[in-house]
Amino acid sequence: MLVKTFGSAVYGIEAITITVEVNVSGGAKPFYLIVGLPDNAVRESVQRIEAALQTNNLRMPRQKIIVNMAPADIRKEGSAYDLTIAVGILAGSGQLEYENLDKYLIMGELSLDGTVQPIKGALPIAIQARKEGYKGFILPKQNAREAAIVNDLEVYGVENIKEVVGFFNGDSESTAEVVNTREEFFNSLTNYDSDFSEVRGQENIKRALEIAAAGGHNVILIGPPGAGKTMLARRLPSILPPLSLYESLETTKIHSVAGKLAAADALVTVRPFRSPHHTISDVALVGGGSNPQPGEISLAHNGVLFLDELPEFKRSALEVMRQPLEERRVTISRAKFSVDYPSSFMLVASMNPCPCGYFNHPEKECICPPGTVQKYLSKISGPLLDRIDLHVEVTPVNFNELASDRLAEKSEFIRERVIKARDLQAERFGDKPNLHANAQMSPQMVRDICKITTAGQTLLKKAMEKLGLSARAYDRILKVSRTIADLAGSEEIQLEHLAEAIHFRSLDREGWAG
Repeated sequence: MLVKTFGSAVYGIEAITITVEVNVSGGAKPFYLIVGLPDNAVRESVQRIEAALQTNNLRMPRQKIIVNMAPADIRKEGSAYDLTIAVGILAGSGQLEYENLDKYLIMGELSLDGTVQPIKGALPIAIQARKEGYKGFILPKQNAREAAIVNDLEVYGVENIKEVVGFFNGDSESTAEVVNTREEFFNSLTNYDSDFSEVRGQENIKRALEIAAAGGHNVILIGPPGAGKTMLARRLPSILPPLSLYESLETTKIHSVAGKLAAADALVTVRPFRSPHHTISDVALVGGGSNPQPGEISLAHNGVLFLDELPEFKRSALEVMRQPLEERRVTISRAKFSVDYPSSFMLVASMNPCPCGYFNHPEKECICPPGTVQKYLSKISGPLLDRIDLHVEVTPVNFNELASDRLAEKSEFIRERVIKARDLQAERFGDKPNLHANAQMSPQMVRDICKITTAGQTLLKKAMEKLGLSARAYDRILKVSRTIADLAGSEEIQLEHLAEAIHFRSLDREGWAG
């Protein structure tokens, strides 16, 4: 008997529906075959399915079973098709009613005791299921809340294969998972674990991060150990504008595909903060692998990627970030297919000024040999440094500031100023749907929008000659000065805005380490 069930394959952050055709027919001896370009994990599903059925007093047919997974030219990977194939086998052998099978998408990995294990990519699969008009989606209980944020789709979370059999046979009543997407989104929109009010002193660094947040600019913090670089960076998401519902869904899709969502989470409602270790590989940072997965730069999409101790990262890992930083997406190409992952993130990096960490320290003496500082900074390539808009020197906080009872400004007040500046940019870029912040302006837009006076041109020329800045750095300075003007509510870029922007390029290699 031929029965069709339906599953899904995830490529990038989009899903493709897979039709699983199961033909159970007579034969002299049991014969199981899976075709349609399955990988080893899919081929091994027969053993898992057989054990799961026997454990739950269901029968594995001792007949000829052929499973075809269409379209046959797309590679099927992973164990998430176990439940899809098992339901087809049960329906083909008369143990399960098959009239309503074409109305549901079914996905899940089976344990040997019949328990249904979680899958990756439940959200994009649910979105595609609704788009193609399926009535419901049957999947592991752990993924139910994640998929239930999709409206007009019945989502049933199951814990065991017997629940699926009971559902289709009408022996048990199942309740669809319900998530109020907007309520879930707005209730946890500004739930941050840390706040800028916890940081003593460092007002100039807070100012730099406020400018970065207002314009979506990349930042590098240079200072000795214990100066507060990591503490400041971790609080940056708390002053960024809250995610829009569209951004939240897009970010959730990426984390869903990567399997990074907890069972209790339905949506990613706060901007991501990713902080990979400096031993990370190129593939783990950017994405890829034999079975392509999003890397850290995509998991930081719509949020912050923090690279602590930047010179300690492999040079090759840093260099592969250059193109995604410009294009805000990364393409993973293979012989037969390619996938795109969004990667629009703010890069925040930190580093010591030298190997010992105390170059330019106000109290401690640097013990590095001559030329070591320049050599240490040279680990970061010029093209990558050019893509970082704000270079900020962090100095240690003195005892009086640490011991002070004066409360610092809260993140919510800084965030209000940032949102106002972003609103001005949204109005300015209203006719350009993919442009949201000053940092994303093209060179031509910089020329059109970031106009400066003759006095400003003179100031910028002197700064470029003295610091040895590149043409890309010239554009970065204009973008930052436009953001500073937006924070001040100024329509024109004033001389003081330009001077402050130039100040944040003072750590360029040619001018800083001597």
